[in-house]
Amino acid sequence: MYRTHNCGELRLKNLNQEVTLSGWVQKSRDKGFMLWIDLRDRFGVSQLIFDEKRSSKELFEKAKTLGREFVIQVKGSVIERTSKNPNIQTGEIEILVSKLTILNKSLTPPFTIEDNTDGGEELRMKYRYLDIRRNSIKEKLIFRHKVSSEIRNYLTKLDFIDVETPYLIKSTPEGARDFVVPSRMNEGEFYALPQSPQTFKQLLMVGGIDKYFQIVKCFRDEDLRADRQPEFTQIDCEMSFVNQEDILNTFEGLTKHLLSSIKNIKVDEFPRMTYEEAMSKYGCDKPDIRFGMELGDLNDISKHKNFNVFNSSELVIGIAVPNGNTFTRKQIDSYTDWVRRPQIGAKGLVYVRCNDDGSFKSSVDKFYDQKDLTSWANKTGAKKGDLILILSGNTNEVRSQMSALRLELAENLNLRNPNDFAPLWVTDFPLLEWDEESNKFHAMHHPFTSPKLDQLDLLKKNPKEVKANAYDLVLNGNEIGGGSIRIHDKNIQSLMFKHLGFSEDEAKEQFGFLMNAFEYGAPPHGGIALGLDRLVAILHGEESIRDYIAFPKNNSGKDVMIDAPSKLDDLQLSELFLKLKDKK
Repeated sequence: MYRTHNCGELRLKNLNQEVTLSGWVQKSRDKGFMLWIDLRDRFGVSQLIFDEKRSSKELFEKAKTLGREFVIQVKGSVIERTSKNPNIQTGEIEILVSKLTILNKSLTPPFTIEDNTDGGEELRMKYRYLDIRRNSIKEKLIFRHKVSSEIRNYLTKLDFIDVETPYLIKSTPEGARDFVVPSRMNEGEFYALPQSPQTFKQLLMVGGIDKYFQIVKCFRDEDLRADRQPEFTQIDCEMSFVNQEDILNTFEGLTKHLLSSIKNIKVDEFPRMTYEEAMSKYGCDKPDIRFGMELGDLNDISKHKNFNVFNSSELVIGIAVPNGNTFTRKQIDSYTDWVRRPQIGAKGLVYVRCNDDGSFKSSVDKFYDQKDLTSWANKTGAKKGDLILILSGNTNEVRSQMSALRLELAENLNLRNPNDFAPLWVTDFPLLEWDEESNKFHAMHHPFTSPKLDQLDLLKKNPKEVKANAYDLVLNGNEIGGGSIRIHDKNIQSLMFKHLGFSEDEAKEQFGFLMNAFEYGAPPHGGIALGLDRLVAILHGEESIRDYIAFPKNNSGKDVMIDAPSKLDDLQLSELFLKLKDKK
């Protein structure tokens, strides 16, 4: 038996018990005549004690050879600590060691295995197995397990069935780039790794499963950020004989359950907001509603003077920064520089100070009087002591720019408390969006999303105006899930493919299996997919998902620990019928 107890469970009630512990050497403190060692495992830390009086000379000398991260087993008795440590659960006891076994030695780790480590991100990713030993990473993985367990139990109680779907599937032209897998058995043919199990879960509905879920790996070959990985995990769900209201109520219930059971937070209502309302009020379709600073449309009250910057703009919008009049000119200039960065792309920033005496001072006083600035304050909801910041330009661009500025300001003003949770549903998205570059429509969600049922005629005449029967679940300014009622009628699906630029033959080649299935009694159905990685991070008070994944990739999509992706040798390439590069 390697251990009778773990390193986190012994207390005063265990005094004088003979115990066996195993774990890693966290640190040692050598006083010459006495030696203390902190022994760590997943469950906690126990202090071991060796001394010249109570330990044999051989045992004492052996203990002095122990280095950091040695794996050891000890036997001994539980005694009361003279100097107690209230910071750890085992802080009232220690183990007087009678026997020490070195199970494995360790090289000196390249960084300290402590909460505040001295290791940089790339180094820690290279030695991820060591990084996982740190409490901060270990606790995030345990938290992820807790969330996923709650999800499985909740959905199972609602009669959802967990069904696995294939990882080797057919590549389709919609969505992000596929990861492709060459087939050795079929020369010149390739599988794709799924970006989602979308068509399979629809086929499960045709098969009568009724309620399906899967916590499933998905893959997208796209540019990466801190909150994106080439492989990620979805809570994928689908239901038959439902409308939008049924799905929203079900997954609102799941989210409430997670907030209650995981965070002990009660949320009574999930506000609902249309896509158009979200874009006009917040400049984005995933607004953070934990704070105000809603966008004020200044078009009608800003284009009557000789200020050409506004007059030539498609849209002029402003936001009121609470207590922003305390900003120095240097601070305002820094925000001007921030919005001018290529990542944001604004040309400049106009400001208006709302003075305590009710007067206004702006960067455009040459063009606008106090009456004009009062109107701007009213439109943005600015009060005495606030600061109005204004951007102008193309409608879509300026909304995106102001949305980014709004979040930057809120972050700097500590308005985005990670312990506050503000969920909402965004609905009524456009079904299709026109892409100037490809000169064709793209599906806003995906090609299988149903239009609003009362707009089927409009789909034939004016598809750009059609609203989708789609919805996104947003939490604290992050889209954590998206879904829709699906098309279950072959004729409507064919029309959708036509609008997306598929010929009849192309649609049949790519999605003939789904179209055929619709002819065998497909029920009305719909669903949602939630991003587990992001949901877990947000519930834990963070927005970056990387540390909630056991073995993540870096920003280049590489696993620096195992050195993947890597090159294949010539034999492997030839077996897969892939062309070999000429060797120089």
